[in-house]
Amino acid sequence: MIRGLLLLIKVALIVAAALYIAEYPGRVSIDWQGWRVDISVGLLALLLLVFVVVSVIFARLFSGTIAAPGKFMASRRATRRERGYKTLTQGLVAVAAGDPAEARRLARKAETLLEDPPLTRLLTAQAAQLEGDSDAAKKYFAEMLENQDTAFLGTRGLLMQAISDGNRDEATALAEKAFTLRPGTSWAARHLLDLQQEAGDWDGALKTITVAMRNKAIPEGEAKRMKAKLLMAQARERQSAGDYDQALKLANQAGKLAGDLAEAVTMSARLLARRGKEAKATRLLEDAWRQAPDPAISRAYRDVAPPGANALSQVTRFEHLLSLNPDHPESHVALAEAALDAELWGEARSHLEKLVESDGQPEPRVCRLMAQLEEAEHADLEKARYWLAKATGEDAAVQA
Repeated sequence: MIRGLLLLIKVALIVAAALYIAEYPGRVSIDWQGWRVDISVGLLALLLLVFVVVSVIFARLFSGTIAAPGKFMASRRATRRERGYKTLTQGLVAVAAGDPAEARRLARKAETLLEDPPLTRLLTAQAAQLEGDSDAAKKYFAEMLENQDTAFLGTRGLLMQAISDGNRDEATALAEKAFTLRPGTSWAARHLLDLQQEAGDWDGALKTITVAMRNKAIPEGEAKRMKAKLLMAQARERQSAGDYDQALKLANQAGKLAGDLAEAVTMSARLLARRGKEAKATRLLEDAWRQAPDPAISRAYRDVAPPGANALSQVTRFEHLLSLNPDHPESHVALAEAALDAELWGEARSHLEKLVESDGQPEPRVCRLMAQLEEAEHADLEKARYWLAKATGEDAAVQA
């Protein structure tokens, strides 16, 4: 629209000039070197216009001729680059297809066309890996470290090669470098964490997970749970070394990060009970039971009972535990176990049968408890075998 408006303005100016000349006609005389030319103003204007148009056309033809070689070379380079990228893509497909010979051929072709080694070294290195030539692969990956744009890819390739070769120390150093280059990359963070945990470097792993959380390399919820598990690994070490105070501190930190981590709450409760704080340990386990019942919590609950507790008092304690989460199957399993220990066959049966009725295929643990009950209460070995068969999935061959 703007171009059309400018054209109209130009036409209007020309028409205005023509009208002006037509309204005020005149002649122009030119006297030069003994030559005298008389010409009308209108014709002079027309000649000047023709001169300008011819000059513009000539200038464009001249500049086009001068620029032609450059444009030709640029077009040729663009064509080569396009062919090079296409060849590079085909080479990556060959790597994915597991064809090392084709991948290496295409890598050489792409390097010739692109004249840009960093773009083709990855393909060449991967082709060497497919052929089992680890030395060549390392060479190409190492060359990629020299270019800032490909340094991360080179580090990644060397890291995977080190892991493949079983060189854990080198792999850890490369994983640290990759994570430093790209702290927001989930892949780098997870590989470094795996290597640090394998080496038992809990302090290093905790630093890594903290940086990963800050850079959003790992989702916050997952990172907190991973951090809690790392703290528990440290807590187990401190407990084994006899440093119970530090173990309790670490277990408490882990429990705050992941409230449903049964190992954290049970270790804290056992260590509290060891200090003679059975009541505090019991409350801690009961709070955890409200959130997420777990067999480990019920075992710890049994173990932190006050001194002098017997089998019957344990039943009373587990009845209270059931009341905290009455609809959860684990509550009935825990109370049934306590009732079996106290030889309260009727109460144990009522809770186990409730679980059997609610689940057409009760879990193996419930079946084993039913077998224990049948043998202990009635000495019915046939029914006990039936329930044990159900526990192993062989009940079709056994009839009660």
